[in-house]
Amino acid sequence: MRETVSTATVTAGNAEIPALGFGTARMTGDECRRAVETALEVGYRHVDTAQMYDNERAVGEALAASGVGREVERSETSDGASDEVASREDERGESAEKRAGATGSEQREDPGNASGETASERRHVSREDVFVVTKVHPDNAARDDVLESTRESLERLGLETVDLLLLHAPSDRAPLEETLTAMNDLQDEGAVDHVGVSNFSVEQLESARELSETPIVANQVKYHPYHHQDDLLEYCVDRDVCLTAYSPLAEGTVPGDDRLAEIGEPYDKSASQVALRWLVQQPGVAAIPKASSREHIEANADIFDFELSANEMAAVTEVGDGVWNRLAAKLGLH
Repeated sequence: MRETVSTATVTAGNAEIPALGFGTARMTGDECRRAVETALEVGYRHVDTAQMYDNERAVGEALAASGVGREVERSETSDGASDEVASREDERGESAEKRAGATGSEQREDPGNASGETASERRHVSREDVFVVTKVHPDNAARDDVLESTRESLERLGLETVDLLLLHAPSDRAPLEETLTAMNDLQDEGAVDHVGVSNFSVEQLESARELSETPIVANQVKYHPYHHQDDLLEYCVDRDVCLTAYSPLAEGTVPGDDRLAEIGEPYDKSASQVALRWLVQQPGVAAIPKASSREHIEANADIFDFELSANEMAAVTEVGDGVWNRLAAKLGLH
């Protein structure tokens, strides 16, 4: 039985992390709620949010509507802190996706074809089937702030437990040991299943692994065909840490890349689908693309019915070589 968006996972420590997640950076309010509901209906079983995104309440509303969490009070106000370091995701470039219409037309006939589930199953999702990730704002890195802010996150999400809690980025507000001890304490009390980090270098990740009483199961970083993470990925694979790729479509650059589209032609896949397949086909890598339209949410999930050859994997990797020189030439900078 082939993998689907609902079943493909990455094993890291004692965590089973769905290989393709749904990113929500820079989405708030009804747009975020509708997108997460659609993603869950399509078959996504990994939802990524953060205190910094100001959208945990909207995510919680979508989870509740899908049968995952308890109902949360609707609010027209923002959920939390400013999105000062949140990554700009891929919505900006969706209109450049030349081939999504072809794949999307088939998916619109059966929106669940990427997951293999029936329509009834897609409308109601069990809590144990959804992997929910949120992140501690770097400003909340002190012990008491970690504890308080995470409990507030759970309240906004309408959940008793979050599957994975990340420190959003290295912080100067408290020693890393203090932050991780608080996160471990949240595990002890059942509020958090797994812990991890985000935007950590190899050296910072090594320190986190040494300081945490429980496994650091993930490091969420920017990773796409134009921004490689070779050293970090090698480290993560060797230490059983999932590398979760945010901004996997390079903030809208990938959809218009003719070289990636050409690689996808034999499979009737778009440039975006090739890039996402390249990511999840690598050992220990998960990806969390963002989209707001059903067409793109479905297209991003439709990457489990083909496999790139070794030569094609290498070709995608090579797309990023010299990308900045090409950009400079295009802009007339040299």
